[in-house]
Amino acid sequence: MKGWTTLQGRAVALAQSNVDTDQLIPARFMSAPRSEGYGKFLLHDARQDDPDHILNRFQTADVLVTRRNFGSGSSREAAVYALVDFGIRAVFAPSYGDIFASNAVNNGLLPARISEDEIEALIAKIDDEDVSAQIDLSSGKAVIAGIELSLELDPVWRQKLVNGWDDIDLTTQHRDEINAYRAARAKTHPWVVPTSKDGAAP
Repeated sequence: MKGWTTLQGRAVALAQSNVDTDQLIPARFMSAPRSEGYGKFLLHDARQDDPDHILNRFQTADVLVTRRNFGSGSSREAAVYALVDFGIRAVFAPSYGDIFASNAVNNGLLPARISEDEIEALIAKIDDEDVSAQIDLSSGKAVIAGIELSLELDPVWRQKLVNGWDDIDLTTQHRDEINAYRAARAKTHPWVVPTSKDGAAP
């Protein structure tokens, strides 16, 4: 996964609360191979029922501005795949489902948390149009539709987004310390080290 520090692109507003993961990608589409791309399934049922849906009118978007409790519901990571494959690299909302937010960061998607007042100001300013958005992870600043925003972003999440890391990548950055601990542990507690059938350590 490729990391990123700055983003400049198009923002659109989804003026809706409680968009859960089943809405983001209905379960019946999750049997499709990821290689085919999940972007076409993003908010499929809502878009099918409403020809004027924001994501029907704007076929590309980099930033999604929406209301509280985004990504609630089940833990399906495919909801994040659908957003990323559609081209969205950041979501701005007052709150998120916890598992969704973690999955987002592990797939290069920024779950930016800002206040309800800021969200409502953005939605009013965007007003069914697409507007420019700039995000800088290093400074923790963003500008959407001319409105300046400060991002509250966990330092570890920022590190993962900038470097394109998931949890495994983050863990491997401590490989030397892990190996040193394993070697020391094997000396002081040899009985905890698993062995093969011939008695040798794997």
